Amino acid sequence: MTVGTIVLTWNEVVEALFGEGSDRNRLVVVGIRLPRWTSGVFVGACLGMSGSIFQSISRNILGSPDVIGFTTGAATGAIVEIVVRGGSGMSVAIAAFVSGLVTATVVYLLSRRGGVTGGFRLVLVGIGVGSVLASVNTLILARANIDVAFTAQQWLVGSLNAATWPQARLAMIGFVLLAPLVTLLARPATLIEMGDDLSQQLGVSVERVRRMLLFGGVGLAAIAVAVAGPIAFVALAAPQLVRRIVGTGGVHMLTSAFMGAALLVSADLAAQKLPFNVALPVGLMTGVIGGVYLLVLLTRVGDT
Repeated sequence: MTVGTIVLTWNEVVEALFGEGSDRNRLVVVGIRLPRWTSGVFVGACLGMSGSIFQSISRNILGSPDVIGFTTGAATGAIVEIVVRGGSGMSVAIAAFVSGLVTATVVYLLSRRGGVTGGFRLVLVGIGVGSVLASVNTLILARANIDVAFTAQQWLVGSLNAATWPQARLAMIGFVLLAPLVTLLARPATLIEMGDDLSQQLGVSVERVRRMLLFGGVGLAAIAVAVAGPIAFVALAAPQLVRRIVGTGGVHMLTSAFMGAALLVSADLAAQKLPFNVALPVGLMTGVIGGVYLLVLLTRVGDT
């Protein structure tokens, strides 16, 4: 809240939050930085919890909405809205959300075999669908007017720079509505990780729980993409870091949400504090850091 082109002290920030201080400080804090911080917290929380869900469903440390392709599907809807319909703001957010849900439905139906989904089939089908949609996105941008394509490309980078209160409220309301529902499924999700047969013997309706988790995770990821654009690796890294810190098994949804929020806000702060006044969108910062983390994760996959 103190970082930016206009440097503020903590006292000035607190005064602005309580409606005191200069008009300039109130505008900077309440009108610009607070919605950005709020968006970062809840977008990160959505991504962290979504990553925990997908890694549990797929039983794979690489199972996250950006790897499986759901964020790419959400981006497709946003690009179509920007390029074809000339939309902006909330219309882009709604298009991204709906497109993410449609992509999840397609992946779910294609990955079913014998009435059951999950595991490597979900990951591989998601990667395939994501690759197709990434090509579609590139084709749409290549055929678009250059100014419109530039606007869409800016959105695709993933950023909190243009976060406003309507977007912050969308992220907040979406997380508050979905988080309690999927958290209630944490225990049956933990049982499912032990195997479908055993969890069914313990009274878990495996495919029903898996389906509810899938669409809950997609909803969280789609909300995050709708607010901030595609932000890579937060959903992948947050659950893994939580597992290493907590040191116990199970599906840690709420702690993954807290970790995702911390990662995204920290990455956004780091992107603003780079030397030589180079300010990067947070999506590029998480991509750089996450790429290194993914390489480390892959080299140690046999040890985890």
